[in-house]
Amino acid sequence: MKKLFAVVLLSFTHLFGLAQDNVDDALAYQYYQQGQYQQAVVLLEKLFNNSRNDAYFELYFNSMLKLKRFDDAEKLVKKLSRQNPKNLQYGIALARIYQDKGQTEAANKLYMQVISNLPPDEFKIREIANHFYGFQAYDLAISAFLQGRKILNDDKPFTYELLSIYRYKKDKNMLVQEYINALPQMPQLLPQAESVLSSIFEDNSDYQILQAALLKKIQKEPQTEIYTKLLIWQYLQQQEYEMALRQLIAQDKRTKDDGGILFNTAGTFLDNKAYPTAIKAYEYVLTKGKESPWYLPAKVEMINAKYQLVIAGQFDQKAITELAAGYQAIIDEYGKTRQTIFALKKWANLQAYYLNKLPEAEKALEDLLKTPGISATESGQVKLELGDIYILTQQPWEAFLIYEQVARKFENQEISNEARYRSARLSFYQGNFAYAKSQADVLKASTSQLIANDALNLSLLISDNLQSALDSSALKMYADAEMLQFRNLPLKAITKLDSIALAFPNNSLADDILMAKSKIYIKSNEINKAVAALKELTIQQSSSIWADDALFSLADLYEKNLKDNEQAKNLYQKLINDYPGSMFTTEARKRFRKLRGDNIGT
Repeated sequence: MKKLFAVVLLSFTHLFGLAQDNVDDALAYQYYQQGQYQQAVVLLEKLFNNSRNDAYFELYFNSMLKLKRFDDAEKLVKKLSRQNPKNLQYGIALARIYQDKGQTEAANKLYMQVISNLPPDEFKIREIANHFYGFQAYDLAISAFLQGRKILNDDKPFTYELLSIYRYKKDKNMLVQEYINALPQMPQLLPQAESVLSSIFEDNSDYQILQAALLKKIQKEPQTEIYTKLLIWQYLQQQEYEMALRQLIAQDKRTKDDGGILFNTAGTFLDNKAYPTAIKAYEYVLTKGKESPWYLPAKVEMINAKYQLVIAGQFDQKAITELAAGYQAIIDEYGKTRQTIFALKKWANLQAYYLNKLPEAEKALEDLLKTPGISATESGQVKLELGDIYILTQQPWEAFLIYEQVARKFENQEISNEARYRSARLSFYQGNFAYAKSQADVLKASTSQLIANDALNLSLLISDNLQSALDSSALKMYADAEMLQFRNLPLKAITKLDSIALAFPNNSLADDILMAKSKIYIKSNEINKAVAALKELTIQQSSSIWADDALFSLADLYEKNLKDNEQAKNLYQKLINDYPGSMFTTEARKRFRKLRGDNIGT
């Protein structure tokens, strides 16, 4: 709201700038800006009497009000009003005098007279409303704009001004109504509407205001697609993905779209882990037929969505087998080419980690390296995955060799650092802690923040838990548990982690064990168990190297899984305050501001 007043002041600055040789002009403005109204009013009276300029009048009049010279101000205003009865600015000025004197009824009567007598001139209506705006009479400014629309018999003018005032006042009902009224003629406002509403809405009840208004409009005007688009956005904001999909399908049928909009929005479902809804969206796109440009992308993404469900622990063995068959169908239909590398890799992953068919996975990746046209980078990525499978098939030396091969071939590239980290991780699994730490220490300077952070954690894990023979033995059990988790055997990994404290009481791994268990529980979608482990870590192990990781993970679970935004906000705030140097602080601050309702886009 300060912006418009700043514009008024800038206009005065411009006015005074045009007469830099006039010392009184510049000095009067300086006094006014500094709140020295006694000095300012003397100069402003002289300047106004000499020029009769409205800009001088506004400053002169305001100065008299600040000095409570009400009688002088009233005498001046009445005189000017008689001389120029069509200038409604003087009527507003007189009402302000009454208002400042405490004569509210008389002031309101004059304000209403001004609004009732607005001329059928858009520029002058805006000028009068801006006078109200200038002394923060926002409701009067709104009344002037709305009355102006009636006089002009046009609902289009003053949209931006009204939106600005409603937003400042946080009048959610009127803000929603103004956007809904404006969008059919001004569809370019949609991105702004989404940004503003997301910044001002605080809870579900606010979104219900929008939803009710939109559904009412859509019932009356089903052909107005902009309303459906905003409704879909509203459902997405509320994470009501099934409702969003229902509207998208209805919109697609009405507009006879080629499925592109639905395909793109399905990506949003995937990003928010609404995998079943995403799958339904892709299945609908597939009904468009093979001639649709979105057919093959939808088929691929549908299977990938099912893959995400699998690794999230939400599908049974039968579903995994069907998913592998889906990837196999793509390979059978399109052949083993560079374009189907993604399917071959996912198929091999399912065989290795979910269907316990390690030889098949190993052979598939070895054959994949012979695919015509495969790039050097793609080959490197496949070799890394092949190295992981060599670990599963108990060929650690083969895994080590292939990691080193990739590391040397892609020296000073991110894939090289990834290979070296996997080599260090393998050494850790084998209990070769000294070598693993030396490799991790080198990688702490990696340009990839993720690898650098993983390497730092591995280095600290080893150095913090090799202080005694007891800790070293406990660390070997912990490494075994990590290997079990790597092999996708979560129950055995949990059992191994729980047995460490029994075998080696008072070991130094308590925080590491809690963090490892929380990750397993999150992956297997056992959210309550994950929350319990993370809470125990943050409360009992606040000085742990995992403390900031645990806080962020806990906040993330409350925000995305448990839908407890207040608890999530408190945890993000604690992370920001207690661990300002954490790699999670920037993201935590962003999420905290979003949950608080800040408009982080501006």
